Amino acid sequence: MLYVEMRDALSQFTELPVWIVEMQSLDWLPSIVPPGWIHLLRKLDDTVRPAVRQSETGKVTLVGHSAGGVLARIYLSPRPLLGHAYRGLDYVDHLITLGSPHNVKRRSLHGGRMSRWTEKRYPGAFFAPRVSYVSVAGRLIRGNRQGSLRERHAYAFYEELAGDGDVWGDGLVPVASALLHGSQQIVLDGVNHFTGFGGPWYGAPEVIPRWWSGDTGNVESEDEFATSDNI
Repeated sequence: MLYVEMRDALSQFTELPVWIVEMQSLDWLPSIVPPGWIHLLRKLDDTVRPAVRQSETGKVTLVGHSAGGVLARIYLSPRPLLGHAYRGLDYVDHLITLGSPHNVKRRSLHGGRMSRWTEKRYPGAFFAPRVSYVSVAGRLIRGNRQGSLRERHAYAFYEELAGDGDVWGDGLVPVASALLHGSQQIVLDGVNHFTGFGGPWYGAPEVIPRWWSGDTGNVESEDEFATSDNI
């Protein structure tokens, strides 16, 4: 329901068709190990392909929320992962990530392994300028180990990801973790990771205009990345 409301609001604002990758919480459980990523990447690819066929430009914009933004960075690569190559950069010209834990310093199950693996192999805005990257962070709660219940919870989440809980973030992901090096970086005051932390979340109708510009930038056609990347 959360993403359905976001899809409808984004479609209304952009006047463009918007697709949702059909995933359940259970789909993410195997993602603590790389073979589990293939299941998620396949679902993403199954949504992108029909969207591309209906696109007037033959390209689409990916919007990835939370770990979905990290997964999208893997999807762009033409390199095989455990025998599967999705070549998303052939279909995607713009990637927007919302509260995605790109920079993770600790061995955390909270998006940690996928983030570290991706940053090691495709650091920052790796496929730019062929793909334009935008990374969005929310600045809602500063973690405080001695503070309110919300602040203590935020502190624990931030410390798990960044190694330091006394920082600002969206209630789940610290600002510094969500900002991808080399991308256009946007920090939104008062925006939370999901509904429930207080304040609107990234997909709220009033927040979408703050990160959506509709400018996909210049896209180059050269393919210089086709090498193997098996684990």
